[in-house]
Amino acid sequence: MNTSTPVLLVGIAVLALGTYAFRFVGPVLAARVTMPPNVHRLTTVGSVVLLAALVATSTLIDDQHFAEPSRIIGVAVGGVLAWRRAPFVVVVAAAAACAALLRLAGLP
Repeated sequence: MNTSTPVLLVGIAVLALGTYAFRFVGPVLAARVTMPPNVHRLTTVGSVVLLAALVATSTLIDDQHFAEPSRIIGVAVGGVLAWRRAPFVVVVAAAAACAALLRLAGLP
């Protein structure tokens, strides 16, 4: 499929405006609309569950197969450090170093 440059630019502009509109409407409506406590709690829990599902699928699945153990262990190390409230840079560096050292040791 060959798409011309003006069509792509219009698509990018529409998506950018839509994103800006969503980000603008949120705070405006938050001042006017009050959510019941149950709805607020459910949206908070829903966002955490969605993020956990994203982390799980990107960690455990690679090209419709289970991911290599070094990746899973590296993410687990990063998760434990994040849970223990380590700085973000330390979490990322430790997870990457763990996975790299395991791969260097021969674990796929």
